[in-house]
Formats: sequence, C-alpha cells, structure tokens
Amino acid sequence: MAKDTVLSRYSPDTTARFLCCVLATLVILAGITALILYLVYRPSHPHFAVLSAAIYRLTNATSAAPASAISTSFQFTISIRNSNDRTSVQYDRLCAYVAFRDQPITPPTSLPSLYQESDGTVTVSPVIGGEAVPVSAEVEAGLMTEEAFGVVPLRLVITGRLKYRPGPFRSGWVNLYVKCDVLVGLKKGVSGLVPLLGQSECDVDT
Repeated sequence: MAKDTVLSRYSPDTTARFLCCVLATLVILAGITALILYLVYRPSHPHFAVLSAAIYRLTNATSAAPASAISTSFQFTISIRNSNDRTSVQYDRLCAYVAFRDQPITPPTSLPSLYQESDGTVTVSPVIGGEAVPVSAEVEAGLMTEEAFGVVPLRLVITGRLKYRPGPFRSGWVNLYVKCDVLVGLKKGVSGLVPLLGQSECDVDT
C-alpha cells in the first residue's frame, strides 16, 4: 500500500501539472520583466523645432508650359531634442524640402546622418533649394500674393529613418516624417533672416 502511495505522488499526470505550473510561472516572470524593461527604456518621439529662418529667393519664376517653374532658396535652423534620458537615437537618410499649399517648391536636400546621445539636443542649419521646381500657376500666384502681403505660410518637411538604442537594446529602423508649419514675415526685395510668426514646434510621426 505504501509503495502504491509513493508511486501515485509521481504519476505522469502529477508531473505534467508540475511542469505546466513551472512553465506558466516562467512565462509570467518573463512578461513582468519585459514590461518593466519597456517602461524603463521605452523611447519617445524626438522633438523638432524651427529656431530661425532665412529666405534668399522666393519668387524667381520662369514660364514653362503647361506649368511654371520657380527657383527658391531657404535656410532653416532646426533644433532636434532627444528627451529620452536612457535612450540614444541614430538618424539616417535624412532629407528636407519646403512646400507651399501642399506642393513642394524646392527639391529634396540631403542632410547628414546624426547620432544623438540620451537627453541631448543637436542643431542643424541646412540650405534648401536653389534649383528650379515645376509648380502650378496657382502656387506661383499664391507665393507672389503672400509675398506682397508680407506674411508667407511655409511647410518644412523632413523625412528619413531613425533607430532607438534603449540601454543594452537596439530597435530596427523606423520611418521618420516631420512636418513644421511656419509663418514668416517678409518684405518684398529683402533677403536674409526673416521673423518667425507664431509657434515653431513640429509634428513628428514614426
């Protein structure tokens, strides 16, 4: 009888239940550990802001059927802040262009790759434009009208990809799309630095 009792304690069913309990405990502990690591190292979007703007040429237009082509030139100083205090960020394949009424008025300009330490800020000042870009007649006329009015709404767009490095881990490449809507004051015939009107924070999508 005693021998049968001992064997029953170690029957296949009992062993299977024990192994299932151990496995479930390991899975729960792994999940808790992963959650803690995510909460500690989870990255947040970098913050982009336009600090200053310069316009060197805005409405240098050349007629071409069926649309017009304009050659514009800008320079923006952009602050990029990594607010993560435990995560560094690597940027690659960055390029920027300027749009007016949802239509590009400059060709894309390549920007250098960047590596940003945790809780760090970098500043870039790319010169964008210079080459003629085909635009619609409405865009060309709209630029001339806004320039005459003295206030020009522009959109600076930055695209590329980024990779987070949270602590000992590393993410894959993530697409980056930055949209900065700015209002600039402008006097016709004057080139160089122009005042920024309103907020200069940018929307960031990854």
